[in-house]
Amino acid sequence: MSLLAHTSWGEGSPLLLIHGFTGNRDAWNHLRPLLGTRFRVLAPDLPGHGESPISADTTFDRSLEQLLALLDARGLERVDVAGYSLGARVALGLCLRAPDRVGRLVLESGSPGLRRRRERGERRRDDAALAEVIERDGLEAFVRQWEALPLFDGLRRLPEALRTSLHERRLSHRPEALAGSLRALSLGAQPSYWARLWTVRAPSLLLSGGRDAKFTGIARAMAAEMPLVWGHVFPGAGHAPHLESPEEWAREVTSFLSAPWIERPLVDSELGSNQG
Repeated sequence: MSLLAHTSWGEGSPLLLIHGFTGNRDAWNHLRPLLGTRFRVLAPDLPGHGESPISADTTFDRSLEQLLALLDARGLERVDVAGYSLGARVALGLCLRAPDRVGRLVLESGSPGLRRRRERGERRRDDAALAEVIERDGLEAFVRQWEALPLFDGLRRLPEALRTSLHERRLSHRPEALAGSLRALSLGAQPSYWARLWTVRAPSLLLSGGRDAKFTGIARAMAAEMPLVWGHVFPGAGHAPHLESPEEWAREVTSFLSAPWIERPLVDSELGSNQG
């Protein structure tokens, strides 16, 4: 199993940042001035993205294993984790797979998956067809189609420099690798985590854009199932608040991750046993 390509920057407590579909480890670079003085960021390329290869036997669960292997290689026993879209789904899976490795969890525009097996099967077929489009028509035609989706309306209002870097990042992938990632990490290939949300013990922050009604609704449904959860909706933002409202996003995330927490009961068992 090859080690995921990655970059690291900043000083402070460790923070794993996981990008979305068509992103890579550079997707967070615009946040360096806002996060770099508080966090030691580890940003990997997910399988099939950037310089991380993907193989025929790559699965959603094996991708989680690769992230754990990366943490081991970097000597990180426990990290806070933040993910966007696909990265949020992966971050949630990582927290459920290895709860002792995740301190706090930030999920932006994410989903616990599709509840019904039939829905997952339909989504796998749809994403397999889209992967074939990437392989047949090439990356430029796919990116043009991808960027035209209503989901990304907010990104068309980004400053020109940020919009250009986002477009170039999407075009930097290898078509066959991105297609493989779409098949392996599809929402249909991901297990449904809805029934396990109540087991998430990491304090969690759910983020969404006010213009993204679908994922704001998903976040609210998730919050009803999770035991330690906070939420924030960014007014005027769409599916990608970390791009559309970076300063506000950084303030929310920094405040959440920097808040002190009580790591043990207020009254320990020994003290409690001596009372009464």
